[in-house]
Amino acid sequence: MLRTTLSLSALAMVAVLGPTAPPAAAEEKTDFRVAWSIYAGWMPWGYLQESGIMDKWAEKYGIHVEIVQINDYVESINQYTAGSFDGVSATNMDTLSIPAGSGVDTTALIVGDYSNGNDAIIIKGDGDLASIKGRRVNLLELSVSHYLLARALDTVGLTESDLGGVTNTSDADMVAAFQTPDVEAVVTWNPLVSTIMEDPIANEVFDSSDIPGEIIDLMVVNTETLADNPAFGKALVGAWYEVMGLMSSDTADGIAARTAMAEASGTDLPGYDAQLSTTAMFYTPDAAVSFTESPDLPQTMTNVAGFLFDKGILGTGAPSPDFVGIEYPGGLVTGDPNNIRFRYDTTYMQMAADGAL
Repeated sequence: MLRTTLSLSALAMVAVLGPTAPPAAAEEKTDFRVAWSIYAGWMPWGYLQESGIMDKWAEKYGIHVEIVQINDYVESINQYTAGSFDGVSATNMDTLSIPAGSGVDTTALIVGDYSNGNDAIIIKGDGDLASIKGRRVNLLELSVSHYLLARALDTVGLTESDLGGVTNTSDADMVAAFQTPDVEAVVTWNPLVSTIMEDPIANEVFDSSDIPGEIIDLMVVNTETLADNPAFGKALVGAWYEVMGLMSSDTADGIAARTAMAEASGTDLPGYDAQLSTTAMFYTPDAAVSFTESPDLPQTMTNVAGFLFDKGILGTGAPSPDFVGIEYPGGLVTGDPNNIRFRYDTTYMQMAADGAL
């Protein structure tokens, strides 16, 4: 299951949209559309649609929610940013750079998981992370792989300028690239990591479990739409945690749910369970709330904003890493408090934790 992340096409989209992209129409309404793409932590969205669980919760609140799978991850975020969807599955980094950076006020309604080993740096032969110095690294540029590399280099006192260079490589070409003699190191994500590590000369020297909680997978929604339609938030969150309770169990129903998710993503149950093992899922709303209210999150987002600014993709004409304001539970803001466009809001997850949905 591939999570194709921020690419040059997304950067182009930010440039086209500029800082005043129109959000989804903010008004009281009854019909909503949410987009998602294939990744271990987002497979429940497809199951919600196919199982009828989403319809059940939507009916409870007198609304209709259509959950639409988009094969191209970046395109799903672009369509949300342009106003075609009311919500979308996205990473924290891509939410900050595309919709928030384009001026679309966006709320993280559900904090679903973080990568806990799914993303990794692999070199050929013996050595540790520091031995990557001077090597050319193949990765998908401007992606969470690129972010992982930057954070890893920080831990050993290196920067990208200490490398032999970076080669932009698509996820589709990564396994084949590693098998060529010219490729010295790669950064990628599962299931590609698992496949590459089958090579006897592959040596994993850093992975996302070394920066736990930094590559975060979310369901984000338009802030104004949520404010005008609290039923939308309640229905999405209620349905999500019903499925979380189901898929985290080893009951017959839980196994059937995970099997359906595995098949929908092109693998089998053992394959899907293996990917979930390196995905820190927040199966309960209490766990998600605790993570979102942690004092570590603002520092993580500061790191992310710094990376995006350094790469020139933190919104059109961003003058500094503080260009976009990010608000956290309790009212703390990092970045520009006069340009808040990204909000972590635990209101609805807390309602689920309290049994109030």
